[in-house]
Amino acid sequence: MKTLEDIDILDECRQSLRKQSGLKDRMEMRANCHVRLFDKHGRVKARRDVHNLVVTTGRDAIIERLDSTPATAQPSHMEIGTSATAVAAGQTALIAALDRNALSSNTASGAVLTMVGNWAAGDGTSATIQEAGVFNAASSGTMYSRATFTAINKGASDTLQITWTYTLTPS
Repeated sequence: MKTLEDIDILDECRQSLRKQSGLKDRMEMRANCHVRLFDKHGRVKARRDVHNLVVTTGRDAIIERLDSTPATAQPSHMEIGTSATAVAAGQTALIAALDRNALSSNTASGAVLTMVGNWAAGDGTSATIQEAGVFNAASSGTMYSRATFTAINKGASDTLQITWTYTLTPS
């Protein structure tokens, strides 16, 4: 039978091994959104780089994706909108959705997932874009992340590119 002293000694040994080996028990996910607006000649007109929130439904979906038979689809679309309402963990959709497109690319390398969404000239235009989100469906679906940023005015001849990264690191 283990005594409290035995348990304390085991805990101290585990902590010592973790420190020596560099192992960590905790992981942290950082999500960043990089927004670029280009004119018809491909020159950058505006850029926004913001840290964003993996919302509760997104966090749950990421964990559920580790299951051997996940029920939640992986991220496949990005959406832009016009609301500047602050991001909150419980949000499940953009506040004022404007246009949703399929991801142009979705790649993982090491502990970084990079997703890219593009809006062509004439797509999602004549609006003050102030929010974006990552989803797993062409409509409705699960929202993984939401970001807000200083307004970008996308004209009819402008193109927009959003690059979203999730990085998993020991904390």
